[in-house]
Amino acid sequence: MMRLSRDVAGTCLAPGGSVVAVGAFDGLHRGHQALLAQVRERADELGLTPVAVSFEPLPRAYFSPEPVPRLSSVREKLRGFDAAGMREVLLLRFNRALTAMSAEDFVRRVLVDRLAAREVWVGGDFRFGHKRGGDVALLEAMGAANGFVARTMPAVLLDGARVSATRVRMLLGAGEFAGAAPLLGRPFVIEGKVEYGHQLGRTLGYPTANIHLRDRTSPVHGIFAVRVGLGEGECSWPGVASLGSRPTVNEVAEPLLEVHLFDFDGDLYGQRMAVEFVAKLRDEQKFDGLEALKAQMALDARQAREVLGMNPRLSEA
Repeated sequence: MMRLSRDVAGTCLAPGGSVVAVGAFDGLHRGHQALLAQVRERADELGLTPVAVSFEPLPRAYFSPEPVPRLSSVREKLRGFDAAGMREVLLLRFNRALTAMSAEDFVRRVLVDRLAAREVWVGGDFRFGHKRGGDVALLEAMGAANGFVARTMPAVLLDGARVSATRVRMLLGAGEFAGAAPLLGRPFVIEGKVEYGHQLGRTLGYPTANIHLRDRTSPVHGIFAVRVGLGEGECSWPGVASLGSRPTVNEVAEPLLEVHLFDFDGDLYGQRMAVEFVAKLRDEQKFDGLEALKAQMALDARQAREVLGMNPRLSEA
């Protein structure tokens, strides 16, 4: 069973020694998966504990003046670590104290004292510590003095280009879900708990299940054909979804994911739901009144059914 810790200070999490992967791990794409698989394999070979070290909020988001889209929630990232076989996860709070920590102190306090690292695996462009003062060369030098070996993971290439979170975000932002899936190793999904809304969709003939993203910034916005998974089930139920600020009615300050499941009759409130994005239909736009919005929703439903291989005429019933 995976164990989660949050603090730099504390007892050693792996007294018998560990093999450690360090990174932001947003989206846990195929490059991340390869790194974690290597760490798990080496830990098994050496009889050590496989450990993932990551950060929340994401360092990139902490320093950015603008919201940074992220590919996975904290919950999804932790589930990915568990599936990859990490027995310990040190999810450090990325705050002022951590940003002020020198690279040398990070090595001593986190990798040596907290984790008893014997091998540390990172990407080739890995930087860490105050003002990004640490790099692979520093890890190698300090490892030689502190009983661990620093190793870099070769880049994973797809179609001749490196798999990266930036590349995935660009594809998703352009609505290229089929192009992003091979980089992620899976379709792009947003998960969350269904919450109560204003029930306007029900009055318009399109009841929706609502997921509030709160402070998570999504890389996608607009109207989409989707497939939905309920509970632990696969994403197989067809639907149409809107992700944005609802500019025509009840404009919201934070992004809201609204999903209309085709031919569904049931109560979803309080359930966890996974939404797989299949195709982007259009950008979000403001309409001149509810009748215009309702007419467009009918067109969106028809198009989504076509994309999903359903009978589009059912959307007009």
